[in-house]
Amino acid sequence: MDEEFDIIIEPNKSIKKYWKEIWDYRELLYFLSLRDFLVRYKQTAIGVAWAIIRPLIIMIIFTIVFGKIAKLPSDNIPYSLLVFSGMIPWQLFSSIISEASSSVISNANMITKVYFPRLIIPLSTVLVCLIDFLISFSILIILMFWYEYLPSLKILLLPVLILLTIFCSLGFGIWLSALNTKYKDFKHLIPFLIQFGLYISPVGFKSEIISNKWIILYSLNPMTGIIESFRYILLDKYSQYLPIQLTLSIIISTIFIITGTIYFRKIERSFADFI
Repeated sequence: MDEEFDIIIEPNKSIKKYWKEIWDYRELLYFLSLRDFLVRYKQTAIGVAWAIIRPLIIMIIFTIVFGKIAKLPSDNIPYSLLVFSGMIPWQLFSSIISEASSSVISNANMITKVYFPRLIIPLSTVLVCLIDFLISFSILIILMFWYEYLPSLKILLLPVLILLTIFCSLGFGIWLSALNTKYKDFKHLIPFLIQFGLYISPVGFKSEIISNKWIILYSLNPMTGIIESFRYILLDKYSQYLPIQLTLSIIISTIFIITGTIYFRKIERSFADFI
């Protein structure tokens, strides 16, 4: 009598072996990243231009609202430069969160047919977002030369800040990608959270306008320390709260990347059921 067996493929339970497995699947990570890049830029009328247009539009709006109407202080920095220097790290952060949070759902066909470490999917979203960032950053460099703000040697620290921004955004993105598979209404909540985060982050203003008694609470937003660090490196404008803000950014980013990875691994074996 023939017996039937169900084969269940589960993710590796050992965290050390799990990360090794992700390394073993690095070619898949590369091809998924390349696919996202080609989808974003190939045969599109506005693909590359969108990476320039979006931050420029926000820069103009914020410059008018905060600089011209509200007349918030800019510490003698041209307000458009102040906004754009805060906009590009926020754009990288929000883009990775947006892409990563929907990545598992978008790759449902792969997940239901073949096994691979599912964490590769949100990780693969970083490349195309980083390219958008570099395009926008080139515009910032042009603006800096236009306003005669030549970068100092501190700009050599920029790669570290970019890595911290990616680290921070992946922490949130991994959490949301897992939650988005289990709770379908999260896809409606995520754009609102990103938009809300834009206005409470120091993109259109310096965090020093916040009252001293609220500054620690305000700095719990991990992008506060990252944005102010970008401004310090690029525009040489030091915020008195920068050390505590950057420390909180690193701590909170670490907490989210660890807890997000743990939760993601906990439910990834159920992704095929949820999607």
